[in-house]
Amino acid sequence: MQFKMSGKHLDITPAIEDYTRSKTDKLHRYWDRIQAITAVIDQHDREVEIELIVDIEHNKPIIAKATGEDLYACIDTAVDKAERQLTDLKDRLRNRKHIA
Repeated sequence: MQFKMSGKHLDITPAIEDYTRSKTDKLHRYWDRIQAITAVIDQHDREVEIELIVDIEHNKPIIAKATGEDLYACIDTAVDKAERQLTDLKDRLRNRKHIA
C-alpha cells in the first residue's frame, strides 16, 4: 500500500506524518484491498482541513474530509468517516444479492 501526504500552507512534520500513518493503518481491518491512501492537509489561518483519499481496488475512491481548529482531531474525524464509508461499502457489496 502506498501512503502519500502533502500539506498546503503547512509544513508536514514527522510527528504529523507518523500520527496520520498510524491512524490510517487501521483502515485495513475494514477493507484489505486498499491500494493507496493520500492525505492532504490545508491550513487557512487557524482553520485546518484534511482530506483523505482511499483508493480501493475495483471501486471508486473513498473521500473523507474534516475541518476544525485542532489538526489531530481533524485527522481522527477524517479516519472515522473513512471507516464508516468502508463498512457501508462492504455491507452493500456483501448484501447486494440478498435483496428481499
